Amino acid sequence: MNMKKALIVDDEVNITELIKVNLEDRFQVKCCYNGLDAVKIAEEELPNIIILDIMLPGIDGFEVCRRIRKNPVTSKIPIIMLTVRKEENDKIVGLKLGGDDYITKPFSVNELLARIDAVLRRVPENDIKNRNIIKIGNIIIDNDKYEVTKNGRKIEFTLREFKLLQMLAKNRGNIVSRDMIIKEVWGCSKLNDSRTLDVHIRKLRKKLEDNDKFPEYIETVRGLGYMIK
Repeated sequence: MNMKKALIVDDEVNITELIKVNLEDRFQVKCCYNGLDAVKIAEEELPNIIILDIMLPGIDGFEVCRRIRKNPVTSKIPIIMLTVRKEENDKIVGLKLGGDDYITKPFSVNELLARIDAVLRRVPENDIKNRNIIKIGNIIIDNDKYEVTKNGRKIEFTLREFKLLQMLAKNRGNIVSRDMIIKEVWGCSKLNDSRTLDVHIRKLRKKLEDNDKFPEYIETVRGLGYMIK
């Protein structure tokens, strides 16, 4: 059975080490010491729980929480905010931004462990990795919501365009023939206008690529079909 993952984010090394030592028998623990690294590691590692300090270099814990909640890939990861701030308003801000719990320093390790258990009981099967999402570079395809975002910005697609992108993404790295695409996306063996597929590919490129004349994502394999690299 795979151990759950925990991400500890605090610029005080002694704090991260204290928490790490007490979590290592139950979690694979990763530590980082600034906000930008926290956002990146959360997306790459998809931890089951994040212990997040508010006072961080770069971007603070409030901004880290906001970015994690905004990203469809990381939006469901439980976050416990850890800080020296005791003001009620700070707690309210943290919770409104999506923090699941809030604990102030100095803290009891046993209390922190109990709060972690309580948060994880509310999401007992923290199945972030099983969400029906495909990530390709800075593009996120949410197959449940039929949504596509790039750099956090939602891109509008017709249903057919979405199905075409979805098919290519699910076969990432493999050539998908024109016949397969037409059968899957249009539900027929042949299109009346052979240019219809090419037109849809061009539309996808215009919406996804930084420069559709030099596509980074959708490649034409002449004589065979298309593929997402």
